[in-house]
Amino acid sequence: MSKLIVSSIGVSIDSYSAGPNQSLDNPLGVGGLALMTWAFTTRTFQAMHGGNGGDTGPDEDFAARGFANIGAWILGRNMFGPVRGEWPDDEWKGWWGTNPPYHVPVFVLTHYPRESIEMEGGTSFHFVTDGIHAALERAKAAAGGKNVRVGGGVATIRQYLQAGLVDEMHLALGNALLGSGEALLAGIDLPALGFECTERVCSPHATHVVLTRRGPTAS
Repeated sequence: MSKLIVSSIGVSIDSYSAGPNQSLDNPLGVGGLALMTWAFTTRTFQAMHGGNGGDTGPDEDFAARGFANIGAWILGRNMFGPVRGEWPDDEWKGWWGTNPPYHVPVFVLTHYPRESIEMEGGTSFHFVTDGIHAALERAKAAAGGKNVRVGGGVATIRQYLQAGLVDEMHLALGNALLGSGEALLAGIDLPALGFECTERVCSPHATHVVLTRRGPTAS
């Protein structure tokens, strides 16, 4: 059965998963890149950027798992790009250039309609204006029985968590302190949503935690 998963989400010591003031120069907000230092030297990350080699070990294991058995992605508008409001034109096609790393259909949450975009390598971007449930329905249909991954940003993950729709979540707890930004889990009662910690693995760069939803906690 298709699951909705969250994977490879960096979390700072002070609980932020994005820095403030996202922009073209700071796609993860000011200081946000520090949340992903655990991934930068992995084989998976190097391959995403057209490189060879890279480190093995726990960080690589979790980075690779995040792409295994994924049939579709869901992204918030901010994860697709820094453009706000009405689309001024069709020029912006995502952060990743002509060949994004998804290689499957990607459903982008937005309030503003836009025609779908076909990219190299099998990635297609589809813009969903009728909410998270509609995006999930379309993504699961496109995934063909494989899992659907929510790629962020923080607000989008929080919406799916609060709606009780996320089945599994992998967090990489790093060494960064951001001071401000977007807190991933503030005000969210994970035990009440049925989550428990099912895996914990440490590397020199991060503590990897997997949370699995077993079912809602009895009231």
